[in-house]
Amino acid sequence: MNLPTVLDLIAGREATTRHTADRLREQITALTAELAHTERELADLATTRTTLRGLAAAEFTADDPTIASGPYQQILHVLTTEPAGMRAKGICLALGVEPLPKHVESTRAKLKRMVNRHVLTEDEPGVFTLAPKRT
Repeated sequence: MNLPTVLDLIAGREATTRHTADRLREQITALTAELAHTERELADLATTRTTLRGLAAAEFTADDPTIASGPYQQILHVLTTEPAGMRAKGICLALGVEPLPKHVESTRAKLKRMVNRHVLTEDEPGVFTLAPKRT
């Protein structure tokens, strides 16, 4: 092989590599922008969760001091993660409480009390969800 042929091969390889590098830089730019957008959304969701918990705690504690106690707040926390609603046994499991009949019935009594105070709704028998915010 002579020198001009080798130099032509190097130039061809250089052009291909430069094109690949440019394409990868474009992908990095797009992925960086997408990552920044996703991180902003995560931060917004965390802020929203914190704000809603604060509002819910303020609303429930202002109207009824018994709802401010630990077990009620734990139930509210579990139900904020399950928009479709849950049964008393499922709430016991989510709270790490053994689902013995006495625990399930105690939880159900708390849930019913919260329904009576319009904190929760029971649209379907035995399935409890957060009530819409009172105005």
